[in-house]
Amino acid sequence: MRLSSLVMLAGLIGPAAFAAETETAPLRDRHLNSLPRTEEERARIAAVTAPATDFLQPQQFEHLSAGAATVRSRSDADAFSQPSANLSFEQELDFRVGNGLFKKIWVSSPSSTLASDGLGPLYNARACQRCHIKDGRGHPPLSSDDSPVSFLLRISVPGEAGAEAIEGYLATQPDPVYGEQLQDFALPGHPAEYTLRITYEEIDLPLSDGEQATLRKPIYHVDDLGYGPLHPQAMLSPRVAPQMIGLGLLEAIPTADILAGADPEDADGDGISGRANIVWSLEQGRPMLGRFGHKAGQPTVSQQSAAAFSGDIGISSPLFPAPAGDCTEAQMDCLVAPHGDDPVRVHEVDQVALDLTSFYSRNLGVPARRDEDDPEVLRGKQVFNETGCVACHTPAFVTHRLEDRPEHSFQLIWPYTDMLLHDMGEGLADNRPEGRATGHEWRTPPLWGIGLTEQVSGHTRFLHDGRARSLLEAVLWHGGEAQAQRDAVIEMPKRDRDALIRFLESL
Repeated sequence: MRLSSLVMLAGLIGPAAFAAETETAPLRDRHLNSLPRTEEERARIAAVTAPATDFLQPQQFEHLSAGAATVRSRSDADAFSQPSANLSFEQELDFRVGNGLFKKIWVSSPSSTLASDGLGPLYNARACQRCHIKDGRGHPPLSSDDSPVSFLLRISVPGEAGAEAIEGYLATQPDPVYGEQLQDFALPGHPAEYTLRITYEEIDLPLSDGEQATLRKPIYHVDDLGYGPLHPQAMLSPRVAPQMIGLGLLEAIPTADILAGADPEDADGDGISGRANIVWSLEQGRPMLGRFGHKAGQPTVSQQSAAAFSGDIGISSPLFPAPAGDCTEAQMDCLVAPHGDDPVRVHEVDQVALDLTSFYSRNLGVPARRDEDDPEVLRGKQVFNETGCVACHTPAFVTHRLEDRPEHSFQLIWPYTDMLLHDMGEGLADNRPEGRATGHEWRTPPLWGIGLTEQVSGHTRFLHDGRARSLLEAVLWHGGEAQAQRDAVIEMPKRDRDALIRFLESL
């Protein structure tokens, strides 16, 4: 264990919390039953995750994006909906049951289908699958009559620091009327919170070799507010549903390995200042590394799942027990409406159902790489590396050796993310903090599977709010810490730019 990692964690969560965190095991990932690595394992890991130097052929094991969990790359829309390849027969049964819960269409209470009632009363979707269609990436409304079901607006107002004892925590609190996100659907008798409208401002951008790109800057309009005006200091953040593959493997990356890539003061002078988001774990009752969500605001798959049940569908669970979901005291009709909990059924999603849904979410298989030995793909990989994209999109990690999760244990994976926060500049800023993430910072999204987006989801919309209509547009929106890389892409010869996109499409 590197001393620098211990010091870094101490600075992130404060002395008191650090003492509690390190009382028995320094930097231990308490959500995992992990075994310490031997020196021989550390040497092997360093060798196999070392940066590429030969771009005439693929790296060893590079085609296995998720190690032994990698699944065959399908040519249909179900490419992201396969169970990880290394699940046992019994685990596949749990996966199928979890899939059923993920697809479950929730209904209002009271209902004869007691296992499915409890929807809302305010909600964004009636099922997890309605946002994560085919377990893929969501999108903003693509036309005036398209539903925004896989798109939402988070909302908060400035707050006062709580008891989290997290150094650098940027305190916010829910809007006193509208809560933590705006719900655009409601049960009969309840007004929806708002109607979404998006307009775009076009930005022409000349590229080298006579090419031209046009970016579209979205402007979000909150119409038909159902419960009065927003708070004067309300901060809104647009979000599309992210793809679901490989989440359990991302959860199994050692915290120490992620923090080893952090450079908050840019000590090496490369312009990249990755920072960890440290957030409160409801399961552990302590600060933990944030891993999930566009700003790494949730520490585990289970907490992310429970938060989505509550905020998106209005469904209670042991982690988020409020039966009215995101409703506030200013929405009294919502609070007193019938809900799906009762003295027998304490939560609308009990611990067993939450565990099965989380198991499904952890074990959606990552498809194998395609065309990794194609000469243009290899040239694009060289451009990706030499342009500096790997400074944030770290190609490879090796997961913890786990005692009770063999499907995620000691796997060499290629997610192309450092799991850290980066300032992406004013162009992508939502100006809404989350945990330690500022209004300019976003977690580096994993790139595995990104080339299958159109096949799975039927569109090519990228970035946190889906504004980019292509992979090239997504690159051209980069700013802040990635400004130099973005400028290099603009100025490089067209053949290199094309090769770079071809490489991304192979992931």
